[in-house]
Amino acid sequence: MDRPQQFAFARQSAGHAPLRRPGSIRRTTSIDSDWPDGFGQPWDMVGRARDLLTPADGGEPRVLDSAEFRITASPIREILAIETTPAHPRVPELVGVRAGGASRQVLAGTLGELRGTPLFQLLDDYAGASLVAGWIWSQWRGDWASAPQRSAQQSTAGRKGRMDDICTGFTVGGSGFKPDGTPDNVNQSFTAVGPLENSDDPLGWHSMPFQEGPQKRRARRIDVWREDGLIKVDAGFQDSGSNPQGGRTAVHEYRVFAEIDCGTGQLLALQALPLILPYRECPGASVKATRMIGRNVAEFRDAVLETLPGTLGCTHLNDALRALADVPALIRLLP
Repeated sequence: MDRPQQFAFARQSAGHAPLRRPGSIRRTTSIDSDWPDGFGQPWDMVGRARDLLTPADGGEPRVLDSAEFRITASPIREILAIETTPAHPRVPELVGVRAGGASRQVLAGTLGELRGTPLFQLLDDYAGASLVAGWIWSQWRGDWASAPQRSAQQSTAGRKGRMDDICTGFTVGGSGFKPDGTPDNVNQSFTAVGPLENSDDPLGWHSMPFQEGPQKRRARRIDVWREDGLIKVDAGFQDSGSNPQGGRTAVHEYRVFAEIDCGTGQLLALQALPLILPYRECPGASVKATRMIGRNVAEFRDAVLETLPGTLGCTHLNDALRALADVPALIRLLP
């Protein structure tokens, strides 16, 4: 079997968020994970989101919408308890749902009318955030990869724990696997990162608490504005967490730039920059992501999964692209 294509790239963060543009809307989201009862036990996830308008005339920024959730998740990623702000009468129907394709299907069926809102984005991201959350223990426990608790959670990833060809990074024969063919959860590459908040723009992110101990964060930023008759997008995504040295370590980070037709919503141009990823093969997904050019971004929540399945995509880049489905809703709020 031929070895999968490998890409040389410097694992380096994009750093803090850029300054907000006049005449733009910025959506920021974060999902924080914490294990109050220790490794392998149910854990708490707090999601926060905000849409912020930066007026073109230099006026004061204005919060357009915000949302929050609090979820208690089981070691196998079932929702044990959930509360949301704003509240919704059907949210309790998510209790008992396990993260993954099933959670997204139930979410679409129960809260589909919320598509485009910060709350829907947070809940949609529960699947990916819970998948990666336990990784932070690799920074704190030497036996993380072989611990029984890790094995139980890993069984919910991929195809019931099988990672063969589940994504570009786990292409069979690649560096994501050990010689015996099992996933390599130890020899991943991580990168030290700084804060996402820009000290020159204190309103650039919603408030995020300082993390210490084994705590994990998934964070997103989407900037949208109009320019030269197009919708422009600058988006960032990072999976990171606190480390024993008092800093932060990241396992995933992407930056995505897009141009969208104002009238049709068609994606005209896309650049996905792989910044921090665990395996040598992972950056290959950024090239394949251009298959989405020509599609309507409003359909991305489903279209990305249909167009970039398996080794054509990256689980986390796919999620970053799926989040662009909310761009049409955001741009409609821009005066």
